[in-house]
Amino acid sequence: MRDIAGMSVLITGGGSGLGAGTAQYFAARGARVTICGRRADKLAAVSERIGGRCHAVAGDITLGADRERIVAEAVRHGGGLQALINNAGNMYRGPITALTQDKLLEVFNANVISGMLLTGLAVPHLARDGGAVIFIGSVHTRRAFPGASPYAATKGAVEALTKVLAAELGEQRIRVNCVVPGAVFTEINQRAGLFDDETARKRLEGMAGLHALRRIGSPTEIAEAIAYLCCAEWTTGAVVDVDGGLGLGLTAG
Repeated sequence: MRDIAGMSVLITGGGSGLGAGTAQYFAARGARVTICGRRADKLAAVSERIGGRCHAVAGDITLGADRERIVAEAVRHGGGLQALINNAGNMYRGPITALTQDKLLEVFNANVISGMLLTGLAVPHLARDGGAVIFIGSVHTRRAFPGASPYAATKGAVEALTKVLAAELGEQRIRVNCVVPGAVFTEINQRAGLFDDETARKRLEGMAGLHALRRIGSPTEIAEAIAYLCCAEWTTGAVVDVDGGLGLGLTAG
C-alpha cells in the first residue's frame, strides 16, 4: 500500500459534499490537495478551512482551457500528480417523455466526457509514478429510481469507462477504479433545483431503512474508500460499492 502522506491529489467538484470531505480527509493525512469547481467562494471556504495543504482553483471542467489550467495548477501545487478523483457532476431528472437533447448533452458532458478528457490530460503526470484515477459512480446503477434515467445513464457510462481505462492504462502503471456511494447528503439535487437543503436532507434520511445498515452515509466514509483505492497498488478496474447496503434492494419482511 502506498502512503497518502506526500501524495499530490486533484479532486474535481471540491467545493462541497463528497469532494470537500475527500479533500479534508486526504489533507489531514499529509497529501497536497488541489480542488476545483465553478464556484470560487465555495472553493475558497473549503481551502481556508483545510489550510495550506489545500489549493483551490476556480474553473469549469467542461471547458478545455480550464481543464489544462487545473491540471497544471495541481502539478505545480503538489510537485507532480499521483491521483485524480473525478468527483464533479450534475443532476438532470424528468420523465422520458419530457427530456430534452440539450439538457442530456449537458449532463453527459459534465458527468462523463469532462472526466474522460481530464483523465487524458493527467495521464503523462500519473504515469511518472504509477498513479491512480478514481471515478465516482452512483447507486442509481444498482436500483431503478423513476425519473432519474439521465443521471443513471451517465453513471452506467462511468462504470464501463472505469474498466476500459483500467485495461488501457495498466501498462503505464495507472490504476483506474470507481466508488459507488449510497445515500450521502450533498448539494447535487439542490444545484439541479430539485430540493432545498432541508427537504433534501429529510428525503435522504427517510431512505435510511432501505440500507442494510439502517442509516445514510457520510462524505468521510466515501473518502475512506477513495483513499484505499488511491493507495492499493494491485487493484484496478474495480467498482466498489460503499453504500451501506442500499444497492442490495432490501424489502420489508
